[in-house]
Amino acid sequence: MKKSYIKLLLIIFVFKANAQSQDIINNEAIHFSLKQKNNTIDFILIDKKINEKKPIFLFCQGSLPMPLFVKLEKGDIWMIGGGINNFDVSEIRKTYHLIVISMPKTPVIVNEINLNKSYCFVPNSNKPDEFDDEYVKSDFLENYERRANKVLKFLKKQTWVDNSKLVVAGHSQGSKVATLIALNNKKVTHLGLFAANPFGRIDQLIREYRKEAEFNQISWKEADKKIEEKYEMYKNAFNKDSLAKSPNLLAWKSFSRPLINDWLIIKIPTYLAYGTNDIASDLCDLVPLFYIQNSKENLTYKRYLNLEHNFFEINNDGTINYEKEHWQEVMNEFVKWTQN
Repeated sequence: MKKSYIKLLLIIFVFKANAQSQDIINNEAIHFSLKQKNNTIDFILIDKKINEKKPIFLFCQGSLPMPLFVKLEKGDIWMIGGGINNFDVSEIRKTYHLIVISMPKTPVIVNEINLNKSYCFVPNSNKPDEFDDEYVKSDFLENYERRANKVLKFLKKQTWVDNSKLVVAGHSQGSKVATLIALNNKKVTHLGLFAANPFGRIDQLIREYRKEAEFNQISWKEADKKIEEKYEMYKNAFNKDSLAKSPNLLAWKSFSRPLINDWLIIKIPTYLAYGTNDIASDLCDLVPLFYIQNSKENLTYKRYLNLEHNFFEINNDGTINYEKEHWQEVMNEFVKWTQN
C-alpha cells in the first residue's frame, strides 16, 4: 500500500513538472509552454479556441532569433509567428491546427526596442548585431528537431488532435528542421519544403562568390580568397577547440548537412517549392534527377518563376518588388496538395 502511494505521488509530480501552461495572445493564438528540466519550449496554436478535432500542421520557421510576437512602442501587439502572417491562415485552419514553435532561448513576446532591423531579438538594443549567448549555443539542427518532437509528442495526446495525419513543413532553415523531423518521426505523413537548399548551407556562400566574380562584381582573385576563407571556417566548425571559442560555428556545422541524402531516404509524400530567383534554392533544379536515378516517385515539385527566397517578385533591374508577394498562393497550393 505504501509503495503504491509513493508511486502515485511520483506520477502526480512528473505530471505537474511536465504540464503545459496556456493563454491567448492578442486574441490570435493560444500560447503553450512545455516545462523541461532545464528549459521551456514555447509554441503557439493559431486559433482563439479549441473546439474541433483536426490534424496538426507544424510550420518550422526560418533562421534567426525572431520572436513570435512584437509589442510595439505604442502598446499594440503584432504577430510575426515565424512568417505565418504572410499565409492565408484561415484557409489552413479549415483543415488543420496550425502550430509554430518559438526559436530557442527567445522570448515569445519581445518589446520593439529589443529588435534589430531584421526583427531579431537582441538583449541589448545598443548592440543590434549581438544575439543572446544562450540562443547562439542552442542554434543547431538537432536541437530544433528535439524541441519539435517534444511538442509533437505532447500534441499527439490531446483530445482535440486527429492523429490520422501529421503535416510538417518548413521554410529556408526550417526546411532542414522539417526534413530531420520527417526522417526520424514515423508519425509524419506529409513533408513540405519551401526555399530549401538541397546541399546544406555553406555551399550557398561559395556559389555567391562565384556569381559575383562571373558578373564582375568582384575579381576572381577576391572570389578565390573568400572561398578559401569559407573552407577554413567550415573546417573550424568540426574542431572542438574552435567550437568552444566560437559557438556560432555549431550552426554552420549542423545546418550545412546535405538534405538531398535525407530526402532520398524519406518515403512519405514530399513537396518542394522554390523561386527561380533564389540563390539558396538554385540547386533544387537538380533534385528531380536524383529521384529519377533512385526510382523514387514521392516528390512533387513546384518551380515559381521570377520569385525570390520569400516568394516576392523580382523587378527587371533585379531588385525585390515588395508589393507583389505570393506566399498565400504558394502555401495554399501546398495545403490543397496535402488533402489529395
